[in-house]
Amino acid sequence: MTTHDSDGTTGHPNQFTLLKQRRFAPFFWTQFSGAANDNLFKFAFTVLVTYQLQVQWLPPSLAGLAIGALFILPFLLFSATSGQLADKYDKKVLIRFVKRLEILIMALAAWGFFGQNVPILLGCTFLMGLHSTLFGPVKFAYLPHHLNERELTGGNGMVEMGTFVAILLGNVAGGLIIAVPEIGAHHVGFACIGLAIAGRVVSEFIPASPATDPGLTINWNPFTETWRNLKLAHGNVVVFRSLLGISWMWFFGAVFLSQFPSFAKEVLHGNEQVASLLLVVFSVGIGIGSLLCETLSRRHVEIGLVPLGAIGMSVFAIDLYFASRGLAAPATATATANGIYTLAQFVASPAHWRVMADLALLSLFAGLYSVPMYALIQMRAQPTHRARIIAANNILNALFMIASSVIAGLLLKAGFSIPQMFLIVGLANAVVAFYIFMLVPEYLLRFVAWIASRFIYRFQVKGDDHIPVEGAAVLVCNHVSFIDAILLMAASPRPIRFIMDHRIFRQPVLGPLFRLAKAIPIAPQKEDPAVYEAAFERAAQVLREGDILAIFPEGAITRDGQLQEFKGGIMKILERAKADGLEVPVIPMALTNLWGSFFSRIEERNGQRVAMVRPFRRGMFSRVGLNVGPAVPASDASPNDLRERVSGLLAA
Repeated sequence: MTTHDSDGTTGHPNQFTLLKQRRFAPFFWTQFSGAANDNLFKFAFTVLVTYQLQVQWLPPSLAGLAIGALFILPFLLFSATSGQLADKYDKKVLIRFVKRLEILIMALAAWGFFGQNVPILLGCTFLMGLHSTLFGPVKFAYLPHHLNERELTGGNGMVEMGTFVAILLGNVAGGLIIAVPEIGAHHVGFACIGLAIAGRVVSEFIPASPATDPGLTINWNPFTETWRNLKLAHGNVVVFRSLLGISWMWFFGAVFLSQFPSFAKEVLHGNEQVASLLLVVFSVGIGIGSLLCETLSRRHVEIGLVPLGAIGMSVFAIDLYFASRGLAAPATATATANGIYTLAQFVASPAHWRVMADLALLSLFAGLYSVPMYALIQMRAQPTHRARIIAANNILNALFMIASSVIAGLLLKAGFSIPQMFLIVGLANAVVAFYIFMLVPEYLLRFVAWIASRFIYRFQVKGDDHIPVEGAAVLVCNHVSFIDAILLMAASPRPIRFIMDHRIFRQPVLGPLFRLAKAIPIAPQKEDPAVYEAAFERAAQVLREGDILAIFPEGAITRDGQLQEFKGGIMKILERAKADGLEVPVIPMALTNLWGSFFSRIEERNGQRVAMVRPFRRGMFSRVGLNVGPAVPASDASPNDLRERVSGLLAA
């Protein structure tokens, strides 16, 4: 359990407070109205050609597929161009342009609905896909421009929640309005125009967002620019693999969303309202998971939630298979004329509660999985290329969703049932997630740190605003236990490279963990001069790359709970940095109340101080803390001064 003092949290508005602020609220409602309009239009059009019109060249069985394909096609063709536009021009100007375009498209769509002209409505489907393609990179590049690191997770959570609520409301409204006898299609046209106008009005209040790369020359060739964007994204390994992780989530979600109507009818024996209920449960789960991210992440970009989300997605997708096997059709006495459940009958049956719980929880964990990934990409992507990176993500998302449709179709054709398909996707999710976390161990490390700081200790952090969110820095901290580095990971919004005693790498669990974290082993100079010198060279490289380096200047874990003398290694690191032309700030830190815990050398065996021999010696959730002091300029740092500062933080 991790808490914060006023230095950390209360100075920053929570995610709901953002809805009262001009930098976020107009943008939120603009994207909300656009997402609602997209889905109101698409669902109403789908119902129109499926139930109300007889179009010989567009049979009902293909209508949904054709509409979905036309909507996704612009993402493949124009995402690369839209990413360039979002980097080159003011995002406010682009958003207003997109909203004006939406009004024109919806006016054309209204004419199509009035005359029930299917070719025009298919064209409008493609144009609304273009509208979303243009808006996507702007949407995700806007947030890091107006939200700081502490607000980014909450802001993304609000946008993700708003998007799925808008999708849900758009689908429900589209279905209800088009079903009105005789005049339903006319009302859909008016509703689409009304939403488009509302979005344009709200967009007027969005604050200016200056271009990040105004000198960019637009490459209008979508194919060469798509390839260039993918190569650009691939240049940052963590960002690119996070893009793949998000695209996999869209693959995963598309399998479930596309199968809801068939799953409701063929497996759950429910009517159309039951299919709608599944969509409601799924959307609410995504929304709740997205909103929980800020609370669970301590208002940092906490990618430790991503493995947690992946685990939940697999567990509940697999359980959905077991929950939905062998569900019986309703008894004749309770069935409708078609032998299927009504909504009330479906909800009244306890056998269906587990199915709904699985759907709600797998979607909730999908929200926990995706929001931190989006925030990480926004934070780590180079600002001048951020929109193009998001555009590359949209291209990958479209490809993965198309692949999900193809693979799902092949599985069904091969004779697999829908529950079996959910089982396969759940198992595949576990494999894909494990592969991504091995490629990008930062996710796994942050997950371990997140678990340690919430379920092993009650971890309170004070003053973590002093940890810089960008640029090189050196953290110096007292060394109390074998878990010190993991707690520092949990407190920092950025990855940390540690210099650690080479002997800790021999520990059975911690050793592999710190190797995964690319910790730098160091040995006494007299014991192993080569390892000693290599450690300082690698430390210098970390700072040259603009990353955070952490050192425990005492040189070893305390054996009596007292702060030991600081050795001179910190000065050697700062001197090497100065020789490289770097003035690196030093951040003093103090871990408190860890002495006496399971991981400290509190126990005595055969005259030696040892750790990790009495589990839960202080019970569960014992209170520990980290106090962070203001940065010290490298020119003012010395071992004695830093020790005094850490000592003062211990007493704070």
